[in-house]
Amino acid sequence: MSDAYVVEVKRSARKVSPAAGRWVREHGTRRRFATKALARQWARVMSPPGRTVWVQDAAPWDGTPVDGYVVGGRRARPRRDPEPGEQESLPVAADGSARD
Repeated sequence: MSDAYVVEVKRSARKVSPAAGRWVREHGTRRRFATKALARQWARVMSPPGRTVWVQDAAPWDGTPVDGYVVGGRRARPRRDPEPGEQESLPVAADGSARD
């Protein structure tokens, strides 16, 4: 790739961000930026309140002519575990042995 940073706006970003969807309809799915930092800044601007759009680097073995993808959704699954440092008690039978 050249010094520019080329991204492809994926469907997940267009679903999350109406602004990203409008941009794709007007300009196509790929966009060239001078730097990766500018691509990330554009993704932040495209993020509507309460939703996230971000730049994910393309894998080294990805054969497409892009450096990264603009994607949307959740970066991580919501936590269902207790907060770090908190423990839950194990069920114990009357004789003191652990129960399933």
